[in-house]
Amino acid sequence: MGSEKLTDLFTGLARGTALIELAVVALCVLVAWGLVWVTRSRAPGSIWFGERGIDGVLFPLLALGLVVAARYALAQLMPIALMRLAVAVLASLAIIRTVARVLRVAFPASKPVRVLEHTTSWFVWIVLVLWLTGLLPMVVDQLEAMQWKIGGTNVTLRTIVEGLLTALAALVLTLWLSAAIEARLLAAERINMSVRKMAANATRALLLVIGLLFALSAAGIPLTALSVLGGAIGVGIGLGLQKLAANYVSGFVILAERSLRIGDVVRIDGFEGRITDITTRYTVVRSGNGRESIVPNEMMITQRVENLSFADPKVAVNTAVQVAYGTDLDSLLPKLRAAVHAVPRVLPDPACAVTLAGFGADGLDLTIGFWIGDVANGEGNVRSDVNFAILRCFNDHGIEIPYPQRVVRQIAPSPENKQP
Repeated sequence: MGSEKLTDLFTGLARGTALIELAVVALCVLVAWGLVWVTRSRAPGSIWFGERGIDGVLFPLLALGLVVAARYALAQLMPIALMRLAVAVLASLAIIRTVARVLRVAFPASKPVRVLEHTTSWFVWIVLVLWLTGLLPMVVDQLEAMQWKIGGTNVTLRTIVEGLLTALAALVLTLWLSAAIEARLLAAERINMSVRKMAANATRALLLVIGLLFALSAAGIPLTALSVLGGAIGVGIGLGLQKLAANYVSGFVILAERSLRIGDVVRIDGFEGRITDITTRYTVVRSGNGRESIVPNEMMITQRVENLSFADPKVAVNTAVQVAYGTDLDSLLPKLRAAVHAVPRVLPDPACAVTLAGFGADGLDLTIGFWIGDVANGEGNVRSDVNFAILRCFNDHGIEIPYPQRVVRQIAPSPENKQP
């Protein structure tokens, strides 16, 4: 049977009408490519368009739809052979692209996902070859013949394979729906970023649970058997997974009460930086020098955290300088304030404050305090700009920054200690 089907396929490809079918298939592919090229700028990097347009899901689906429509039209005029092969290839490509793009969006940096992509690709192409050669019914019969009993129920290898495929399809559909909803939630700029992140995480977790239950049911696993598994998971959480569970609960608490938000500048355990992401298990804090700290959410709840921009984004920054004794401070201080306020990132309100901090060994110690409203952009760079402004002010008005000075007194020897 397989050889007859393969012979019929080659016979159809040898007809003169195969060139017409090839031209129509090429035209359908070009039209699909053109449509994707025109519309790909609307959602670059998405599941539909991929990175380059043709590596997304939309391209094979459009080509498949056009080829199917052309096949039905040509079937009224001449025998079809090549277009049947083109439909099978494009359908297989659409399945592979869908699984690959959805998994990459859901798990962007996961090596097991890459292995699953390659496994799915090989499986789909092998099934396609078996179908084209007519060997697929024979393989299905052999899978049906391999059976054994599990708990008094006859289970065949075909049932297991079909259940796994159904489970994979259900999970891919759930992840696709989750990614679409998460993208819509994160794009709602009117809602606070932390609230959007919490809603996206909760939606994704809920859809994954629903998809997992549906996948287990499709695979033939009764949901009543999950009661034992739930008890085991509860014992595991109580004994060894309590820290992990605490981090997940703490993540939702942080996002719900909004005590820490994405974009806040915090200091925790001696590390200072800006919060760039809050996941269900950990919080990412990025310092000004580019280093990132992965902080477990439980630590953000149970330990003291300094939020520099929680209630008010304004932050006070200080710098110090010395001037020589004898400097006219009454005329100098207004000039210093004006120089500091001329720095772009320094806020005019609250006003800059210049205080006499003390009397040093070499000069008068001055402390200059000013306020900034964008601490996420760093404090060191604005402090440097203020110091440059102070130095220019001193140079313009002839103010001296004293060097360290030491007075050495030489005591003359007494007459009785003089040597003859």
